[in-house]
Amino acid sequence: MVEFGLLGDVEVRVDGQVVDVGHARQRCVLTALLVDVNRLVPVDVLVDRVWGEQVPYRARNAVAGYVSRLRQVLPSGVRITGRQGGYVLTADPLSVDLHRFGHLVERARVEPDQATALLSEALRLWRGEPFSTLDTPWLVGVRSSLEARRLAAVLDRNDLVLDQGRHASLLAELEELAALLPLDERVAGQLILALYRSGRQADALLRYEQVRVRLADELGTDPGPALRLLHKHMLTADAALTVSAPAAARPVPRQLPAPPCSFAGRGRELAALDAIMDGRHPIVVSGTAGVGKTALAVHWAHRVASSFPDGQLYVNLRGFDPSGAVTAPGEAVRAFLDALGLDPQRIPASLDAQACLFRSALADKRMLILLDNARDADQIRPLLPGSPGCLVLVTSRNRLAGLVATHGAYPLALDLLSTGEAHDLLVDRLGLDRLRAEPDVADEIIKRCAGLPIALTIVAARVACTTFPLRAIAAELRGGLDPFDGGDSATDVRAVFSWSYHALAPQAARLFRLLGLHPGPDISVAAAASLFGEPVRPLLSELTRAHLLTEHQHGRYVFHDLLRAYATEQASLHDSAEERIAATGRLHDHYVHTAHAATRLLSPTRDVITPPSPRAGAHPLQLTDFAQALAWFTAEHHVLLAVVEHAAANGLDPHARHLAWALAEFLERRGHWTDLAAVGQVALAAAMRLADPLAQSHAHRYLARASTQLDALDEAHTHLQRSLDVSGDPVGQALTHRELAYVCERQGQHAQALHHSSQALDLYAAAGHRRGQAGSLNAVGWYQALLGDFEKALTSCEKALGLLEPDDLDGQASTWDSLGYIHHHRGDHREAIGCYQRSLDVFRSLGDHYWTADVLIHLGDSHLTAGDAVSADVAWQEALGILEELGHPHADAARARLSPVPR
Repeated sequence: MVEFGLLGDVEVRVDGQVVDVGHARQRCVLTALLVDVNRLVPVDVLVDRVWGEQVPYRARNAVAGYVSRLRQVLPSGVRITGRQGGYVLTADPLSVDLHRFGHLVERARVEPDQATALLSEALRLWRGEPFSTLDTPWLVGVRSSLEARRLAAVLDRNDLVLDQGRHASLLAELEELAALLPLDERVAGQLILALYRSGRQADALLRYEQVRVRLADELGTDPGPALRLLHKHMLTADAALTVSAPAAARPVPRQLPAPPCSFAGRGRELAALDAIMDGRHPIVVSGTAGVGKTALAVHWAHRVASSFPDGQLYVNLRGFDPSGAVTAPGEAVRAFLDALGLDPQRIPASLDAQACLFRSALADKRMLILLDNARDADQIRPLLPGSPGCLVLVTSRNRLAGLVATHGAYPLALDLLSTGEAHDLLVDRLGLDRLRAEPDVADEIIKRCAGLPIALTIVAARVACTTFPLRAIAAELRGGLDPFDGGDSATDVRAVFSWSYHALAPQAARLFRLLGLHPGPDISVAAAASLFGEPVRPLLSELTRAHLLTEHQHGRYVFHDLLRAYATEQASLHDSAEERIAATGRLHDHYVHTAHAATRLLSPTRDVITPPSPRAGAHPLQLTDFAQALAWFTAEHHVLLAVVEHAAANGLDPHARHLAWALAEFLERRGHWTDLAAVGQVALAAAMRLADPLAQSHAHRYLARASTQLDALDEAHTHLQRSLDVSGDPVGQALTHRELAYVCERQGQHAQALHHSSQALDLYAAAGHRRGQAGSLNAVGWYQALLGDFEKALTSCEKALGLLEPDDLDGQASTWDSLGYIHHHRGDHREAIGCYQRSLDVFRSLGDHYWTADVLIHLGDSHLTAGDAVSADVAWQEALGILEELGHPHADAARARLSPVPR
């Protein structure tokens, strides 16, 4: 079976195996013929498609040569025939993914019953940017047209999915699409409708307003009729917007990195993996650095991914990262829980509890879990599922004998490539003809690379960029090597790095060195530009073409550990201390100012601490809305943790302080309590060195919040008292008293909680802080009610309600809940039901599932006391469904209320 791939890298596969069709220009000729498969393409048209305006001398002869070589490598069922001054490539059009995509889209238009499945199948054909490694004016135009057709198919598919009531499954994708296309009204309408149908009416209305303002500011126009009609329907709660939606399905994670662009050899190891993929025991692939463990694991994982329909999870555990920033087991398991779609606010704080929840979430599922670059067995154990249907694949430089002993892991040791496998790798990347022409030289190159795939890949990338004979490349490689012991493969690969590095253009070489200074696991284009001080896209492309850097996600780049260490070494040799300090300063400015802007979007009412202006060359991102801010924090989460520590360790304490302030909001919102504790410790040490009381106060509060959620209440109380001791800011002191009240409540000390809430109220009032006063009054009323003084509690909460600002929806929902509790215990159950219902409406509009369930339980209690057992059961049943979906322990309370008891 022959398959042609144009919707991504240009490739030809025969029975699943990639066929080498030559260098870039030859692939461009093939692409030009495949776009018009079975149709005549005149030679002049081919020349224009392949070269544009830069037509070389004797271009027609060059085309003829390329066609001749293509005829030799293409399978017998595919013919290229010359006729009438041009060429025709004859093949099944549906064997070309581009034409199959168009065929499926057309079928979707005439087969409405199958339209969703057909469009989904069409979109799965896309592997990336069409013809991603080729670039001519004609290809740019075709690429743009194809991207437009793909977007149209995505939007058509989205409409169908929304019509079927599966809005929850689209939300994350629509958020990303809306961030990319902020002025596309059809995308905006789909996102707004999905938010509305997910019970997030407030978010839907806010999104409409953001789109309206943006259209007015940037285009000077109003939303079109369709968007305005949708807005009208939302305001009137029109039943036309509702559907009978199925239960919201959790996302299916597909986290595997992109497979290697080419892969050769390792037949024995692949066969061994196939034989032991029973799911009952982990598999440990071990071997020396650079031997290709990750490439093998990712290649095989993609090959068998279809056997794991519930998804694939991936984490780089960074066990041997030169920076020493090893991924903690808690960090990894928490990332997996997020990927599985669990509500972040309901995820328990301790590692043991999270590991138990992870195992529960995987029960009865078939998932593939790739744990890359593990340091030891202890790093792995919390990430092991309990379900026999899940397969765990581990890579490590160590054999992880402890995992073999305790969990029966299958060991698979990966050795250096044999001469034959190394030869196959070079053939895969350079073509057989080029190696046959100079076999002895090819053997010398293989020997120089010491059987390490990373070295061979780098050399092959350099060779592919030239037309020189291999003997010239070998001489260049031989001449560029430092003296080394030929038996030391680590020294051999370092010499290959040196040769490839010295072949870079000066600016690309400088960027390579500076990237070694970056402390995080990967880096975005924007951050790299700030580190470098100038735009870097062409330089990043040069480094990826040389295989000195990998674009493992779109727009995000990562080093191999060995290359990172080499880059850091080169920076210390070739860049002065002043240059390195300036580069890292720009990098930290980038993160601090982008994080600051993102936090202001996540929490517009938060009291601001403004960092100094960024230095020249730093270019923070200009984020515009909540979704962009949350997406940026999510993408940069682990990078930011590393940057905070790096700043504090390298004399950038003000950066550490400001970044901790900005990052705390995201970590709290997503429930990353262990990370918040780590950030708080770094921020506190930095604040102490700065002798900054305000920063010390903030850091103690970060530590207190984390300690409270981690059930270290005495420790939380100590941090909050220290925060009070060092802070001279009335608003900050008020916030600390509010948090002390919550800690006291958790300890059952309601009188002390009331005392702290009253102090917070006085401080907010003295500062004229209206929002703070409203929240504190509600807290005062709540604790008065817990102490049994319901009359005073009623007065306090009604005053709070009068102070609340219209946009403080959380405050409104919490205050109505307090009033419901007060009326219930005063015996006024009808009034309590009304208050709980108002609280419930707001929490539902905010999409806050846990508090929706909590209020439903209270509402059911009031219904029962009022004598309406049927309504009570309805409320408790809904609460139970939500809490079971969240996997929350409070589900037992709802379940107990539904037990049949005399009434």
